[in-house]
Amino acid sequence: MNRKLLISLSVSLLVIFIAIGIAGYVGYDRFFTPAFNITAPVRLYIDSDDTPDSVTHKVNSTLAPKDIKAFKWLMKHEGYTQVKTGSYMFNPQDDLRTAVRRLNMGWQTPVRLVLPSVRTIERLAQSISRQLMLGEEELTNAFKTAMLPDSTGNGNPALPALFIPNTYEVYWNIPVEKLLQRLEKEYAAYWTPERKSKAAAQGLTPIEVSTLASIVDEETAVNVEKPIVAGLYLNRLHRGMLLQADPTVKFATGDPTLRRILNKHLTIDSPYNTYIYKGLPPGPIRIPSMAALEAVLNPARHNYLYMCAKEDFSGTHNFATTLSQHNANARRYQQALNRRGIR
Repeated sequence: MNRKLLISLSVSLLVIFIAIGIAGYVGYDRFFTPAFNITAPVRLYIDSDDTPDSVTHKVNSTLAPKDIKAFKWLMKHEGYTQVKTGSYMFNPQDDLRTAVRRLNMGWQTPVRLVLPSVRTIERLAQSISRQLMLGEEELTNAFKTAMLPDSTGNGNPALPALFIPNTYEVYWNIPVEKLLQRLEKEYAAYWTPERKSKAAAQGLTPIEVSTLASIVDEETAVNVEKPIVAGLYLNRLHRGMLLQADPTVKFATGDPTLRRILNKHLTIDSPYNTYIYKGLPPGPIRIPSMAALEAVLNPARHNYLYMCAKEDFSGTHNFATTLSQHNANARRYQQALNRRGIR
């Protein structure tokens, strides 16, 4: 081999090696280095009506990839044709290969589902539907007909007792059947032998604890007062007195916006009217909070039998052991209502 040919071959090989090196660097830079212009973790929600094209659009608008063409190419190369719903978390250090594989394999990140203390099953369904890939109507129907149905299919009055407000980790696309199973599991987990024993010590079943807790929640939003209120109503129950709880009357009227309970409301013939019927109403008047449940299980020990909102509208209450003390407290509160023109 002559010298000229050797030099030509060496140059050709050098060019090939350089080209391979450049191609390798470009490939590595495109597929194995941080691929997105994000500085913190970002969630991407893939819904049931998404397609590969709409997923690409969401990635482009939400994650701002450095090379959208490379992302599209890798999607096709990886065979991303079957969209998998879910909530996917992407991190600043993620490369394209990791990101595409996450979507293609359906490797979701759980979401934190906050189960709130609300007044109605419909409100609960509305809140959950805002957090998960489930519709309000689907959830409402499932709650009323699957968790604790009655003979009419409209839901049992004890149904709100089955929900334990807390924060749970679930998948965003969890099917409604699995969500029901999870909520039932959390209910069973909450009612430990110790809590059941505390309920029995008060002469209550778990459902009755929830019912009383729902009244406590409606009476006060101040958590430090809840054990006092719970103890007051337990005192009345143990003495065989009417509960005379205004929130149950409001519930009986069907108007949660009532600001003042009048004498005409006290005569409504409803099992929820505790001015007429002794004992607890048929079921909770709302989904009780964890604070209220614990207040009923661990009530304050005192001799109070009466309570009345304070006339300063602070949201707290005056408590009394005698009817005369209560009447004096009530007069001050009624006068304050009148001064404010609240009817």
